[in-house]
Amino acid sequence: MTTTASHPTAEVELAIGGMTCASCAARIEKKLNRMDGVTATVNYATEKAKVSYDGDVSVQDLIATVEATGYTAQEPTPPERDEAEHTDADDELRPLRQRLVTAVTLAVPVVAMAMIPALQFEYWQWLSLTLAAPVVTYAAWPFHRAAFTNLRHGAATMDTLISVGTSAAFLWSLWALFLGTAGEPGMTHPFELTISRGDGSGNIYLEAAAGVTAFILAGRYFEARSKRKAGAALKALLELGAKDVTLLGDDGRERTVPAVELKVGDRFLVRPGEKIATDGTVVEGSSAVDASMLTGESVPVEVAEGDPVTGATINAGGRLVVAATRVGADTQLARMARLVEDAQNGKAAAQRLADRISAVFVPVVIALALGTLGFWLGNGAGVAAAFTAAVAVLIIACPCALGLATPTALMVGTGRGAQLGILIKGPEVLESTRKVDTIVLDKTGTVTTGRMTLLAVHTAGTTDEAEVLRLAGALEHASEHPVARAVADGALEKLGSLPAPEDFANVPGLGVQGIVDGHAVLVGQERLLMEWAMELPEELRRAKSEAEAAGRTAIAVAWDGEARAVLEVADAVKETSPEAIRRLRALGLTPILLTGDNEAVAQAVAREVGIAPEDVIAEVLPQDKADVVKRLQGEGRSVAMVGDGVNDAAALAQADLGLAMGTGTDAAIEAGDLTLVRGDLRVAADAIRLARRTLGTIRSNLFWAFAYNVAALPLAAAGLLNPMIAGAAMAFSSVFVVGNSLRLRSFRAAVD
Repeated sequence: MTTTASHPTAEVELAIGGMTCASCAARIEKKLNRMDGVTATVNYATEKAKVSYDGDVSVQDLIATVEATGYTAQEPTPPERDEAEHTDADDELRPLRQRLVTAVTLAVPVVAMAMIPALQFEYWQWLSLTLAAPVVTYAAWPFHRAAFTNLRHGAATMDTLISVGTSAAFLWSLWALFLGTAGEPGMTHPFELTISRGDGSGNIYLEAAAGVTAFILAGRYFEARSKRKAGAALKALLELGAKDVTLLGDDGRERTVPAVELKVGDRFLVRPGEKIATDGTVVEGSSAVDASMLTGESVPVEVAEGDPVTGATINAGGRLVVAATRVGADTQLARMARLVEDAQNGKAAAQRLADRISAVFVPVVIALALGTLGFWLGNGAGVAAAFTAAVAVLIIACPCALGLATPTALMVGTGRGAQLGILIKGPEVLESTRKVDTIVLDKTGTVTTGRMTLLAVHTAGTTDEAEVLRLAGALEHASEHPVARAVADGALEKLGSLPAPEDFANVPGLGVQGIVDGHAVLVGQERLLMEWAMELPEELRRAKSEAEAAGRTAIAVAWDGEARAVLEVADAVKETSPEAIRRLRALGLTPILLTGDNEAVAQAVAREVGIAPEDVIAEVLPQDKADVVKRLQGEGRSVAMVGDGVNDAAALAQADLGLAMGTGTDAAIEAGDLTLVRGDLRVAADAIRLARRTLGTIRSNLFWAFAYNVAALPLAAAGLLNPMIAGAAMAFSSVFVVGNSLRLRSFRAAVD
């Protein structure tokens, strides 16, 4: 018998602290999900856990479980002002930045002295110890702390290998300096290429300890800095809302208050060009509302008394008085922000390749070191020789090249991408590019220009097109309506200048009228002409029907009592979009057009760019775009999403790979994994090519970084690894990794 009714499910979001890699998130998630009645998802990027639990479990129980796993947890505090957010983020990064600066400053001379014999003066080894000590203790402390935490819970990660390797190198160097022969004046590292067994008392490995720490800290710092931006998509979404609002009192007096103080039922004023402060209903006035950034609809929405309006949309026309119906967390904008966050939390945490491999590699290396120690002690080789061989195993396995494998490829790849207008957020992004097989394209602002454009002029009889543009453009130039601006801009582009209208009047919901150069001109819907007893001739009626069938806006023009022309206005397809679709298909991707516009508009755009009719999904509400991506993923597809508007943010976050057009909103850019600085869809194909090639480089780097170490492990275990061989193997693997990464600089984009 079910007990669901007596134990209702609750949800909580916990802020998790102390995670150093994706495997930490997986461990916390595993522990939470083992609790009865608990379902948890832990996101390493956002450092949050989204937990559903039943009535028998309390939030404190959840926090206690996380803390017992070795991490911290607390319920997130409400966001503070921007200044506080910047301060908090900086405070979190400052200790890591200080450790990085310390490590780099001190490690560089240590590595230089070890690798360049000319710098090995009489007491150079003691200066190396003085410089390396703060690096291995203070700078590397986060690795040691994480390794200890992992040890307590029977786990091993890259932190374990870094801590054990650097500690072994440092402690052995201390023994060699104080109890061996390495501390004698004039000691130098022998650089002969011979394999021989020795007791290691004259060898120090301070450059390995200091160098590895500096390399890994650099990678962690840049990773942490990018993670600080993980919540920026939500912040950018919420910042789209109006900050202040003109509130109308019962006495009709106006006063400006912060938008957060609005209550349901309050009446507020929205002037032309202002943002609507919250969701509401128009109680006075009429206008056109530009909702393209929020809904994706390219055509402005006409609103009048009794019509609903959405917060963060822009009043593009007349004066409106709106009564608030939803405020705060209940608004459509706030719900979209929650969708973005849910999509981010629901995304499986990307296990970095190094962490996955280290889960096996670390225990194997430690077991091999202990086995080597036991073998040589059991064979009577002596304590010094046995420990030399065991420590050599740990040192040769220490991930110097591994620390460079991902950061250097990512640095070169992202640097080359930035030159080409492609911004890659992090290494976990690259894993998605190889498996993507479907690419969903938002229409407005991605495939199309995102703004209304005059596309065609159809005239009746002997009417001159230039005359139509001169008279209609002059009248529309006096209007603030987005469609009117498209006509005026098109006329100005072709004619250069326009006359000034007289007796201009806006006819709400129908169009405009006025006098231009002595002509009585009407521009607007067919109904406006009919009110003046004018009808469109057959040729113009046919042109109007064809335009509307193609999803375009048809505008009638008349003067001096006669209908003269029909203008076609629409969101124009970018010139490069058809070629971009061909390039995406060449990469093995199936393009799908997704839009909030009507079916006719979507199909017309799809025909123009070469997308199949069955691959068009139209009339999709903003909050449903992420559901469309989920549905495609549920069909077994790996989905990339390209978008530029607020309405795309949740879908970008939900997709396996999000590509945000840099010409769009901050919300879309922050929600995307790749940002395309240019508004050219062809760059999306280049971005996927570059990301795939960068991922391939990282994988080859990781292979060779491990291959060199693994190949040398038998020599170390046999006690045959002298300092020259160890130094040469580590140096060569590092040089190879850097050289392999630099090949990414030769990447060429297909876009000129």
